[in-house]
Amino acid sequence: MRTPKIASHAPVATGLLRRTTQGLALAAAIGLAAVSQGAWAHAHIASSEPAAQATVEAPKSVRATFDSPLEGALSKLTVVDAKGTPVTQAKPELDAARKTLTLTVPTLAPGEYQANWVAVASDGHRTQGSFKFTVK
Repeated sequence: MRTPKIASHAPVATGLLRRTTQGLALAAAIGLAAVSQGAWAHAHIASSEPAAQATVEAPKSVRATFDSPLEGALSKLTVVDAKGTPVTQAKPELDAARKTLTLTVPTLAPGEYQANWVAVASDGHRTQGSFKFTVK
């Protein structure tokens, strides 16, 4: 009497387990990358007053609004004239939503000005930039 051979499914099961594990690891990595995108976002300027390149009457203040909350103690907004001289020594104020820096300026004479900003997002990432405007 012959004993029937028992077929082993171990190689098939091992391969299936390996592919499943690799697929789950890949899905987890993609998921973590997607979730962490918001956690590592930089603050970028969303709008300004005066608008970049605008010609305006002398503003009483200059504003820069960002797309992410800022760290007020580390974020800056300054305005300089065409020679690079600061127009005020005042510090900007950060609104309650922590997205808009407002700098009160004295009456600006006609001419070109540049607002320089440094934005430090809540996650600590720093961005910087500037925009120009003209006072008529």
